[in-house]
Amino acid sequence: QVQLVGSGGGLVQPGGSLRLSCAASGSFFRINNMGWYRQAPGKQRELVATISRVGNTDYADSVKGRFTVSRDNAKNTAYLQMNSLKPEDTAVYYCNADFWITGDTIRNYWGQGTQVTVSS
Repeated sequence: QVQLVGSGGGLVQPGGSLRLSCAASGSFFRINNMGWYRQAPGKQRELVATISRVGNTDYADSVKGRFTVSRDNAKNTAYLQMNSLKPEDTAVYYCNADFWITGDTIRNYWGQGTQVTVSS
């Protein structure tokens, strides 16, 4: 069984910062790509940022220059540092990862989501 647990959300004023964490646990060989997605009320879930196992990153245009994704492979954890937050960043943030379970079995898992609210 594999589990992803996201944490670090909360209420922050515009211009503030938050750091989200996503910790993986369970039985697997290794984690390949990890990513962060978000879903605002009434909107579809959208990609925020991804990071490969070797550290290659990709960002949505709306967060470039403000958000930084990173990971610690030894801790099976990904992070999302969010700076200069705007009200439009308000959403539930989900982490996602591809797990190499065993042999040729790769499975994708989602974390439970953590609420980020940017408001004065």
